[in-house]
Amino acid sequence: MTDETTRADNRPVEASGRFRLGDLEVHRLGFGAMQLTGPGVWGQPADPAQCLAVLERAVDLGVDLIDTADSYGPEVSESLVFQALHPYPDGLVIATKAGLTRQGPGQWLPVGRPEYLRQQCELSSRRLGLERIDLFQLHRIDPKVPADEQFGTLAELIAEGKVRHVGLSQVSVDEIEAARRIVPVTSVQNRFNLTDRSSSDVLDYCTEPHIGFIPWFPMAAGSLARPGAVVDRIVGETGATPAQVSLAWLLRRSPVMLPIPGTKSVDHVEENCGAARIELTDEQVSLLDAASGSAR
Repeated sequence: MTDETTRADNRPVEASGRFRLGDLEVHRLGFGAMQLTGPGVWGQPADPAQCLAVLERAVDLGVDLIDTADSYGPEVSESLVFQALHPYPDGLVIATKAGLTRQGPGQWLPVGRPEYLRQQCELSSRRLGLERIDLFQLHRIDPKVPADEQFGTLAELIAEGKVRHVGLSQVSVDEIEAARRIVPVTSVQNRFNLTDRSSSDVLDYCTEPHIGFIPWFPMAAGSLARPGAVVDRIVGETGATPAQVSLAWLLRRSPVMLPIPGTKSVDHVEENCGAARIELTDEQVSLLDAASGSAR
């Protein structure tokens, strides 16, 4: 067995291919760090050491895009990323977000005032140990603040060298176009999976300008994974798990797709990363494409 073969066996994420986020290149299967917190994305996890091990294992498996946010915990997820991975290996891209505040478990309130976004950018940089944030995403557009002011603040942060690239989260095509008139948009993070394809128009829009589409909650299969349903049938044909089939479909769905599955389990991060090696047939992809996007 050659060294190249051994490396490929140990780093399955490399099979997902590469994508350019502006001047940064990452594998198309990343890791989302939202679940590395307590219940309701609130407070410390029950087993912080296990969460650190998950982050380390994800990078070992080839992940070079870690997605977090100031509001996960709050602050907990970013701090765990720092503890597990700093000093960061060459090529590792850390993405974070600001624009949602927390009042308790499961509670989220958008705040997009320019001074708040600036403050959170500075605090995230400190927690993550970064002089410049690779990808800084507006977690939600605050409806109480003019959108152009929020986009303008992001443009200023790039000009000041505090942020390398900018992304948006849970936005429409019109909102992306409005933002792009003010600041370059490198990525969009909307909910998208087998059972929720409501952002298909946004995904299609992102393709031509090569905007990375980062689907959150990527592995939902709902009734499609029930015995005899399409995901279950493909599991039987491939030997993959339902989560791997869901992720493999996303990777085939669009060349700009960058799934970021998250977990607190080392076993699950290994399973998720293994999805990069699942090769669905054209027929299987067609069956998944045709399955009801609203199935639960």
